[in-house]
Amino acid sequence: MRKWLPLLTVCLGTFMLLVDVTIVNVALPDLVTDLEASLTALQWVIDAYALALAALLLGVGSIADIVGHRRMYVAGLLLFAVSSLLCGLAPNPEMLIAARAVQGVGAAAMFATTFALLNSSYSGRDRGTAYGVWGAVSGASSAVGPILGGLLTEGVSWRWIFFVNLPVSIAGIALCLLVLRDAHPPRRVRVDLGGIVTFTGAAGGVTYALIRANEDGWSDLGVWALLAASAVLLAAFAGVETRIREPLFDLTLLRDRRFVAVLLTGLLMTFAAFAAFTYTSIWMQSVLGMGPLAAGLTGLPLSAAAFAVSAGLGRLLHERRPDRVISAGLLLVGLGALLVAALVHGSARWGAVLPGFAVIGLGVGLVIPILGSVSMSFVPPQRGGMAAGAVNTARQLGYAIGIAVLGNVFATRAHDILAERDVPQAAQVAHAVAGGGARQVLQSSPPPAREALDAAVHAAAVSGVQLTFAVAGAVGVVAAVLVAYLMRPHPADAAPAPAAAVPAAAPAVVAQSPARGDREEAISTAPVPVPVPVPVPGSQRQDHAPVPESTD
Repeated sequence: MRKWLPLLTVCLGTFMLLVDVTIVNVALPDLVTDLEASLTALQWVIDAYALALAALLLGVGSIADIVGHRRMYVAGLLLFAVSSLLCGLAPNPEMLIAARAVQGVGAAAMFATTFALLNSSYSGRDRGTAYGVWGAVSGASSAVGPILGGLLTEGVSWRWIFFVNLPVSIAGIALCLLVLRDAHPPRRVRVDLGGIVTFTGAAGGVTYALIRANEDGWSDLGVWALLAASAVLLAAFAGVETRIREPLFDLTLLRDRRFVAVLLTGLLMTFAAFAAFTYTSIWMQSVLGMGPLAAGLTGLPLSAAAFAVSAGLGRLLHERRPDRVISAGLLLVGLGALLVAALVHGSARWGAVLPGFAVIGLGVGLVIPILGSVSMSFVPPQRGGMAAGAVNTARQLGYAIGIAVLGNVFATRAHDILAERDVPQAAQVAHAVAGGGARQVLQSSPPPAREALDAAVHAAAVSGVQLTFAVAGAVGVVAAVLVAYLMRPHPADAAPAPAAAVPAAAPAVVAQSPARGDREEAISTAPVPVPVPVPVPGSQRQDHAPVPESTD
């Protein structure tokens, strides 16, 4: 059992940082009472964490490649613990928001190093099992957050949703020092400060613009100013990276369509699988009158399905062609979302979402574990933080983009339904319903008109949920087709294996030299002597001829 302690250590951090994305949602009413927080302050309690996490992943991952992945992971755990304590002790909203931002920095340090730590701890079939279990924890964490938050908030206090992180963090730090190791010594290279500043500014600007778009609409000039500034910073980032010897992100990776497919998978899978859940929760709590714990429990089919597939099939999935596994997972995510859209209509209740949630969970369980190992196969072990940071940045941006886009879809559809029913000030009412303010709208309406307005709000919310899942489903299906095309094996990959190779019909990923200029990377589908999905960290041995880098 000792060999699985590194996996336990990594999963503890992953569980905490992903649970904290959603655990706060159910405690928001209590924050209003205890801290006298405004609606804007409540939004920033959630967004400060997400903004820091999305903006810093790539930069922190690159620094981890220099100082050591274990050291960065321990620092992330320590910072996460201290900031969790400050969150729990916060006497006012401003303190809580600042502590949540620091918590996001610690989360980024952990998230950006998980793949590299798993690769340095496991090889062969054990690596497939490790990624499967990690994927199960990752897939289930977001849905567990509202459940755990509801239990702690209703049973003890909202402050315990933060205090509960302390013993877990302490246990994680102790395990880190005892069982984790780095596959390579710290690198003596300069930190790419220019790349970190420009990319962090670009990612943070995009994320903040999407947050504002969800609150103020796409007509807000501030949103477009932020997007324009982000575009300028992104161009500056590309310029910096082409002129530095040890870049934050190796732009030559984007020449390989398969690495582009990995980034698109992270972006579109999160969009299609998770973003619509925000509006399902709004529908259930503010329109159907469900409590936060009950609404959170409806996510159990997704969590259970994702956990079962990742944990039960993780080892087998890593012996299959990754393009087929990832495409199949994305297709299931899309079909599950479309199933929700088909079943949620008219006077539908909360049970209508459960079958679709389960199918989405099956797709998530297929995609998440193999996505991590495939992303690591494109870089040498000492650049694992860069690869993990890039993929996880794509995942976080996919969630932010999904929230903004689907929020607009929800509000627009709700407005159309309300306008059809001649509801006064339909645009304002639709915006309030999309923001979870259906109860306040009903309470402020004249009693004689309340019954008709209630029926209109129910119809608008159901139609909004239906269309958000239809859009999410379409994104999932398109993503499956796009990724299948981009990750298709290169013709050179199908060349016959050397005669000396033993007949092992498992896919493998070819390792490459640490040197940037002569990196050779490919996901091979030819039979190879060692049936493992990724190379053993630190080993430069190649069992068959490398495949030239794909440029189409």
